[in-house]
Amino acid sequence: MRESEGSFCKIMAARYELLVLPLLVLHGLCNPSPLEDVVIDRYSVPKICPREVQMGDFVRYHYNGTLKDGVKFDSSYDRGIAVAGVVGVGRLITGMDRGLQGMCVNERRHLIVPPHLGYGSIGVAGLIPADATLYFDVVLLDIWNKDDKVQTMTVDKPQSCNRTVQNTDFVRYHYNGTLLDGTAFDSSYSRSSTYDTYVGAGWLIKGMDEGLLGMCAREQRKIIIPPFLAYGEKGYGTVVPPQATLVFDVLLVDIHNPNDGITVDRQEVPAACRRTAVTGDFIRYHYNGSLMDGILFDSSYSRNQTYNTYIGLGYIIPGMDQGLQGVCIGERRRITIPPHLGYGENGAGSKIPGSAVLVFDVHVIDFHNPSDPVEIEVTHKPQDCNRTSKAGDFVRYHYNCSLLDGTPIFSSHDNENLQQTTLGLDKVIEGLNTGLLNMCLGERRVLIVPPHLGHGENGGKGVPSSAVLKFEVELLHMEEGVPDGYMFIWLTDAPENLFEAMDLDKDGSVPPEEFSTFILAQVAEAKGRLMPGVDQNKLMQDMFSNQDRNQDGKITSEELKLKTDEDKERVHEEL
Repeated sequence: MRESEGSFCKIMAARYELLVLPLLVLHGLCNPSPLEDVVIDRYSVPKICPREVQMGDFVRYHYNGTLKDGVKFDSSYDRGIAVAGVVGVGRLITGMDRGLQGMCVNERRHLIVPPHLGYGSIGVAGLIPADATLYFDVVLLDIWNKDDKVQTMTVDKPQSCNRTVQNTDFVRYHYNGTLLDGTAFDSSYSRSSTYDTYVGAGWLIKGMDEGLLGMCAREQRKIIIPPFLAYGEKGYGTVVPPQATLVFDVLLVDIHNPNDGITVDRQEVPAACRRTAVTGDFIRYHYNGSLMDGILFDSSYSRNQTYNTYIGLGYIIPGMDQGLQGVCIGERRRITIPPHLGYGENGAGSKIPGSAVLVFDVHVIDFHNPSDPVEIEVTHKPQDCNRTSKAGDFVRYHYNCSLLDGTPIFSSHDNENLQQTTLGLDKVIEGLNTGLLNMCLGERRVLIVPPHLGHGENGGKGVPSSAVLKFEVELLHMEEGVPDGYMFIWLTDAPENLFEAMDLDKDGSVPPEEFSTFILAQVAEAKGRLMPGVDQNKLMQDMFSNQDRNQDGKITSEELKLKTDEDKERVHEEL
């Protein structure tokens, strides 16, 4: 035995000793007598081996081929392309046919092929001498069979899956593409863009068309495609070799069909829903907007401000226009919008890709129509009600004010300070003024005030723009008022000579003290009535100033005049 052979045998002996294997194989390697069969050294075997080479399988492999003295006679690495062939049909030398059987993808083997299983007594001119023993170092890259089908394995699947991919659907997905030995050839992630296409329309390799069927949005799936359902004998450019099995790790981002409409999931509907939104209504709602894979692209909550718009009039994307029809105030619903009813092929900005399905989780805060009146619901009415409030009356009342979603705005109960106003003098918002009319003392009401009768588009302190308001009011005090523009009215006929009656000391002039004494006496004797809800001292000053024409601090008979109401139906006179 030569020295090189002795070194080889020592190495092999150490290896087989470590593996605690019989030395029968080693005898075949180091015994100078001729070999009868291929000697196989499986020196690197993957932990996971889902499939082994069998007769009739198509394989791709790399190898280095040397003679006994170590001289290299051939190498697929030198040619830069793996060898492809069918095992067990006579297309390979018999020794290679036998040596490849039972191999796993990524397994590495040393093969010793005796001459009669190699090139025999003929050899290969200029490369392999006659009767040469051949030594191969082989790594298996791929294995498939003409009877193979597309293999799919679900890696992760969402619990909820309302629909799956069917032919003619349009899908958006991310993928990593590798060869069967793990060599990466392409990835959508590297381009930061999904792959977007129709399924079953011939736009994809046949195996991918088939492998995507039945997937749910957000499902992760491994798809293994044999070469004849992929790029076949030609391969694809420099990245996919001929006859390569392809492995795709796919994440389905979204799915829709060009014939899809919107889908609406009514997640929470208030028990009381007296009215639903229709075209022309103005609506305020909060929303989270996400893609079908759950990635958030926008949220009104992040701005702490509702989205306010008209519905059905084209101010928003068509899918949202449709999806908000029929909502109740306080309702929560999920609206799924296909791209042709959303932002289409172009998407929007940097956060909504082209052809993206949009998912909106909506909470309706309120809606109204510009023609809406105040809604009045009487929750309590006293049995005895001899008089109801009217314009000009001075009233005191308690109220709670909130948004329709229950958000409190103000409550007079917080400080037990009754609110007061004179009805019809524009002292309160128009809707509240309307709601306080025709009330009985002690009556309680719920008022729904649309924004055009409330604080309008600009809102108010604590009141958002275009907000519908809810008032819970209780009328606790009511005084009959005076007509608009009056500070005092006579309840009986005025004295025939008013100045003489007012000039208490008969000196020909009426100073402020006499004026106040006279007026307050008329009120005390129920002959006249002052404007309610105003400080009496200020009222006296204003009334006196109106009559003191020359502002000299006294009223003369020439200055004192009755003010005649321009309203011909008025029967009272006022100073």
